[in-house]
Amino acid sequence: MSINRNKRVSFEKVADIYEKCRSDYPAELINDILELSRIPPNGKILEIGCGPGNATIPFAKRGYKILGIELGERLAATAAQNCRAYPKVEIKNIAFEDWELEEGEFDLALAADAFHWIPPEIGYPKAAQALKGTGSAAFFWDVPIDPGTDISKAIDRVFQETGPEFINPDKRFTAEWMAGIITQNFEGSGRFGDVETKQYFWYETLTAEQYINILKTFSMHDGVDEGKRKDLYADIQEVVERFGGIMEKPRSIMLFHSRVKK
Repeated sequence: MSINRNKRVSFEKVADIYEKCRSDYPAELINDILELSRIPPNGKILEIGCGPGNATIPFAKRGYKILGIELGERLAATAAQNCRAYPKVEIKNIAFEDWELEEGEFDLALAADAFHWIPPEIGYPKAAQALKGTGSAAFFWDVPIDPGTDISKAIDRVFQETGPEFINPDKRFTAEWMAGIITQNFEGSGRFGDVETKQYFWYETLTAEQYINILKTFSMHDGVDEGKRKDLYADIQEVVERFGGIMEKPRSIMLFHSRVKK
């Protein structure tokens, strides 16, 4: 699976939808990051690609000083608004590649569903340079799960028949593929030690509207003929309504944690 990094700005078009429909991250994930990183109570976090702040707030609530870097202007403004109750949070609207490095300043580098948008030969070394000698990186991603249920099979048929040019997000890659790529990126940088991984599973209940709004936030659905996209979403809505109007969707997050080598 290749990454079209030209689409990294596509989330700006759906910034309002993204904030509302992308669910919060599980508390177990947040707790594990804090335990693995051993970040001190007065620690400083660099969050790369903070989006609207969905992953920022759980750490802000714990009192950490956070610098959030976000390329999208609307997303950065939303993050700043959402974090207004946390004076230790600062949001900068800039690409991570263009951010003026604050070398050795941070205890933890964090990225939620974002770090793949930065070329690894740039992102991993720069994140390592920003960390203190005792620091670590915690990068995590939503991992697709194809449940193989009757409703998921019916939705996949819609993708195949109505919109074959679209990618079904549930089939875009596997956890094994991601684990290989991310571990290789950490190791290939020469700046990090052993990579620890952990995967988290849960279910969420979605209406047809909620599921379609989630689809709208995927970059691979951006730039495709609008008429075809409307037809695809209409057919998917019909499927969900036929199955009772709601769907139980499995979710998974994969965490990658590694300590910096100085």
